[in-house]
Amino acid sequence: MTLSFFIYKLIIVLIVFVMTLVVAMYSTYGERKIAAFLQDRVGPDRAGPFGILQPLADGVKMFMKEEMIPSVSNKVLFIIGPGISMMTAFLTGVIIPWGKSLNIDGVEYPLQITDLNISILYLFGVLSIGVYGIMIGGWASNNKFSLLGAVRASSQMISYEVAMGLSVIALIMTTGTLSLGEIAAQQEGWHWNVVFQPLGCLIFIICAFAETNRAPFDLPECETELVGGYHTEYSSMKLGFFLFAEYINMFVSSAIISTFYFGGYNMPFIGRFVHDQNTLAILGFVFLFAKIIFGIFFFMWVRWTLPRFRYDQLMNLGWKTLIPLSILNLVLTGLWMMKDELMKMF
Repeated sequence: MTLSFFIYKLIIVLIVFVMTLVVAMYSTYGERKIAAFLQDRVGPDRAGPFGILQPLADGVKMFMKEEMIPSVSNKVLFIIGPGISMMTAFLTGVIIPWGKSLNIDGVEYPLQITDLNISILYLFGVLSIGVYGIMIGGWASNNKFSLLGAVRASSQMISYEVAMGLSVIALIMTTGTLSLGEIAAQQEGWHWNVVFQPLGCLIFIICAFAETNRAPFDLPECETELVGGYHTEYSSMKLGFFLFAEYINMFVSSAIISTFYFGGYNMPFIGRFVHDQNTLAILGFVFLFAKIIFGIFFFMWVRWTLPRFRYDQLMNLGWKTLIPLSILNLVLTGLWMMKDELMKMF
């Protein structure tokens, strides 16, 4: 590995890290503005022009608030919980292909931190670790409401990971790879996977809402029943980490949905008008980022439109509806792939 390649990887890691933080930070501002628009309000408009500095004001507020650790809590685990949530939120972004490779002086530089040939397995491995952050935080608080929120979150996330995994297996069957880089490259032109896997795409999106604990699946922090859910006892920047991790997960989920089903960095017909490799790479990043922004908007749109489920409804949807549908999708995908052999048999 050459020094220049190492420096390039370091630069792209820093760019993705900063981009994730900035997008998550301004997603809080965007959510307030979208909620205000849907509810015929103004939204934040005091901090800077149009309230554009509101996320900075929120950050300063979080850092300046008094740090409270309950005397009856497990202090070590109480501190570790928010850290695990933030760590897993960042780790999922390293496998996302942000565009085609750049060519600089004849050397190819991929716009991806790492292209694992088992990217999907890595993704689900990190997602499963994310449950521990919420569970540890809720249990370590030694608070009944926090523990109940943590139990809700862990059972919800584990339940919906089953349907999500089955929907992704159908995608793997059609693409023949576990690499996100290859999945994105295969969707050039109009060959988006949502065309071939519409049911799988719908199941994956619903499960993504449950995995990120977003409304109408926000039962773990249901303020009408559990005060604040698993982060009831948290204050200052530890609370900020939990809240920030949710927005980072929303950003990463939108990027993964775009890569899996909506072409990733590909846009139809762009290759007819642009032939320079570096220009195509930059445009691909712009197209992917636009899809991600729309995905984040969709998360917010649903939150401020649909009411919250009851917990029994949430679990029934996961186990009695989504899992049977994802199994049906697997069967239909297999039959479609074997249609030629079946036609010969009959």
